[in-house]
Amino acid sequence: GLVLGVYSSEKDDGAAQFTSAGDAFDRLVSGKLRALLSLCGPPLKKGKTRIFHGLHQDFPSVVVVGLGKKNAGINEQENWNEGKENIRTAVAVGCRQIQDLEIPCVEVDPCGDAQAAAEGAVLGLHEYNELKQKKKPVVTPQLHGRAESEAWQKGVIYAEGQNLARYLMEAPANYITPIKFAEHVEQKLRSFSNVKVHIRPESWITTQEMGAFLSVAKGSAEPPIFLEIHYSGGANTNDSPLVFVGKGVTFDSGGISLKPSSGMDAMRADMGGAATVCSAIVTAAALNLPLNIIGLAPLCENMPSGKANKPGDVVRAKNGKTIQVDNTDAEGRLLLADALCYAHNFNARAIVNVATLTGAMDVALGSAATGVFTNSSWLWTHLYEASILTGDRVWRMPLFEHYTKQVTDCPLADVSNIGKYSRAGGACTAAAFLKEFVTASHWAHLDIAGVMSNKDEVPYLRKGMAGRPTRTLVEFVARLSQDGHN
Repeated sequence: GLVLGVYSSEKDDGAAQFTSAGDAFDRLVSGKLRALLSLCGPPLKKGKTRIFHGLHQDFPSVVVVGLGKKNAGINEQENWNEGKENIRTAVAVGCRQIQDLEIPCVEVDPCGDAQAAAEGAVLGLHEYNELKQKKKPVVTPQLHGRAESEAWQKGVIYAEGQNLARYLMEAPANYITPIKFAEHVEQKLRSFSNVKVHIRPESWITTQEMGAFLSVAKGSAEPPIFLEIHYSGGANTNDSPLVFVGKGVTFDSGGISLKPSSGMDAMRADMGGAATVCSAIVTAAALNLPLNIIGLAPLCENMPSGKANKPGDVVRAKNGKTIQVDNTDAEGRLLLADALCYAHNFNARAIVNVATLTGAMDVALGSAATGVFTNSSWLWTHLYEASILTGDRVWRMPLFEHYTKQVTDCPLADVSNIGKYSRAGGACTAAAFLKEFVTASHWAHLDIAGVMSNKDEVPYLRKGMAGRPTRTLVEFVARLSQDGHN
């Protein structure tokens, strides 16, 4: 199969404006493609397709997809590069049509941006069907033509990184337990000589005095794991690393503060922070990015049992602060508190934590963007600029003292794990809680609860767990590795 792009006509004559690959193919078939397109009615709108059969022996089926305006670039209102998004969407739609035709291989028009085209193809075809007997036919996307092969390959690696996060998040919680998560990530990193993976057991967590993390884990029969990854991509292994911290709750029942049963199955993806962070490091290693990165993922389940945290219990974090657990379903911040304390051991250039932390984040932004709370404008700028390129957007949220008071005004302990006004500003009080465990001057907290899954909002992702914002994290690392900031 072959997927070719066509721009929407800027003139009223409605003549199709092909990409250079489309033009070349049309010449190869003596203008038949253009003629057929004009016979098929009005010009193709953005993301819409037409399929032609029997035009050329090498490509029995050709899908033509609408790319929208030719010179679409950065849209200031949308905070993304519209041209790149149009390509991702169009290519994904075209590749899925080839898959529906059960054609095993598809060549993809680079559409003027081979990286975006590769991302659209590889993200658009991905589907979790490991456990089904009847699977969709596997389609292998390849670049059409020889130009831009390096950019294409880069796009494939970016998209495969996000697909790894999607795989980890989508898999059932009895398949991705804390230890199985850690082993899966270790296996992905095995081939890189500059990566060390430490799978820390419960005994190690205890010696680190991570009382907040252990208090969540103790409710489950599954033992907790602290996954620690060291990627030494920098020219000097002693250069200050970027430290990523990801929330790794492999299943979240809510504990004693039990969640409603409807939709609880989606809480198999409550380790989305750990999944995106680990996948970003796998991708950085595959791209051989010149930067040192440390990944930390506290992994456990949050279950109700005779041993589980009870509302009102007080636990002690690694830095000595006591925490009143007023709601056992606000458990992610307990894991992160200890992991953030530990992250300060590494003289980090910056600490970035990622977590499916609050339903309030989903209420605030929906699936449009990841909420970012940060004490560093430098860090914010890098994340924001990365997200414009990837189309996987971020939006800055407030870290006001206003919210800190709501978690530190606590009857029994130094801090409460929920704000005293309960639902008001829930994403902001969660961020304020985390800030109590951070002394680094460059820290960002990404709340990804709203972007955890995809219904139909991102057209180049199928329905299911989204693996967002893995590509933005990778692009952020790539930008940081080019930046001279100390």
